[in-house]
Amino acid sequence: MTEEKSVAERGGVRRDAGDAPDDGTLGLRERKKRLTRQRISAEATSLFLERGFDEVAVAEVARAAGVSTMTVFNYFPRKEDLLLDRIPEAVELVVGAVRGRGAEESPLAALRRLALELLTRRHPLGGLGEGFERFFRTVLAAPSLRARAREAAGEIEAALAGALAEAAGGDPARPDRDARLAAAMIVAAWRTLYVEVVTRQLEGDPVEEVAVEHEAVIRHTFDVLARALPDGGPERS
Repeated sequence: MTEEKSVAERGGVRRDAGDAPDDGTLGLRERKKRLTRQRISAEATSLFLERGFDEVAVAEVARAAGVSTMTVFNYFPRKEDLLLDRIPEAVELVVGAVRGRGAEESPLAALRRLALELLTRRHPLGGLGEGFERFFRTVLAAPSLRARAREAAGEIEAALAGALAEAAGGDPARPDRDARLAAAMIVAAWRTLYVEVVTRQLEGDPVEEVAVEHEAVIRHTFDVLARALPDGGPERS
């Protein structure tokens, strides 16, 4: 087994995107679809990490996964999404943290808790974990992947604005200015956290050492946000 395939299969940066473990409630058809998506994603990651994103055609991924090129695009509308396949999960986690928070918990406090949980779990969306460097280098080497990552930040920001508007009693489909501003600030701060932790790993700093220091950075960052957003998000109307 190659190093690249090993990283993909053991969970590494890229277990399958955003899919929660099967708790037995999925039907046979949905389980098969999930397994197909995971197989395509794992094969794509192995090829991209080995040869570089721009050097691998979608048709090669399809052959490796034993499916047609059309099937690949049915699961992943863009080639970039084969590697950056946790974007839907990121949206779900951020929105879910706001909507599922405790009665006395502010949206910002819920997002702080989420950030710390991702760090503790060494979740790929937290940006810190053993063996993640190959993934990061692959993304940084491909302009289209960097562009897709920037676009994803905008998607997360829009979804978060809707969740914050809803939390304040507004319309999640048409978040007001306060909700949009709060979402922009939070996503910008989170992006800064992510870039910092990725940079340190690429520079060779030990993961566990980074983890200890990064927890303090997360807490400090959310303290700064709390001063800017003293109610933990837009005020309830």
